[in-house]
Amino acid sequence: VALGAADARLAPVAAPALPAPRRRRAAVRAEFGVVADQPLILSVGRLHPQKRYDVLVDAAARWRTRTPPPVVVIAGSGPAYLQLAARISTARAPVTLLGHRTDMADLLAGADLAVVTSDWEARQLFAQEALRAGVPLVATAVGGLPELVGDAAVLVPAGDVDAVDAAVRSLLDDESLRTDLARRGAARAATWPTEEDTVAALLSLYAELGPDVAGPASPGADAPSTGRR
Repeated sequence: VALGAADARLAPVAAPALPAPRRRRAAVRAEFGVVADQPLILSVGRLHPQKRYDVLVDAAARWRTRTPPPVVVIAGSGPAYLQLAARISTARAPVTLLGHRTDMADLLAGADLAVVTSDWEARQLFAQEALRAGVPLVATAVGGLPELVGDAAVLVPAGDVDAVDAAVRSLLDDESLRTDLARRGAARAATWPTEEDTVAALLSLYAELGPDVAGPASPGADAPSTGRR
């Protein structure tokens, strides 16, 4: 609207449903050397400054002194890989960069916590996947995230290492809180629109804005296309 749009509206975009995990939880955790009582913390996204994985790395470096220390894994690729790898090494943080992965359902099945540390987001895909999978979520209160998750996640300020550290510690130390968040997350996810709902909403919008959704009458089946969209 500020840029001059005559009609601007927000519309939710549904995250595609994940398939069922193909591996057991124990097998996923064994891949990363996670022992029985050791927490596995998962974050997913492109390795880009917007995602602020530096905040997660700095917080994770503080968790080395916990017994047992959590294992943190970040799935994704991108231009910040080398800088993050160097930061992980310098901080001696218990973080592994996994690169691009296609087994998101498996990773979520093995995770105890999910973390999003972005500076900005819209309707964040990984947050939706985590809540649907019943994985407790810590996320920054930016963009569309607060409206998306409601009270079904722990929200923290962007760029705040102390807040991420405190939120993760509180969840790791309180199994009942993790269980409650997992329950609320699944309930919240059940209220989100499906892909079919999103398509139906868009068709309704097209019908509203242009009653003749089929477009102008065609001059003939053999007439050349104008290329208009």
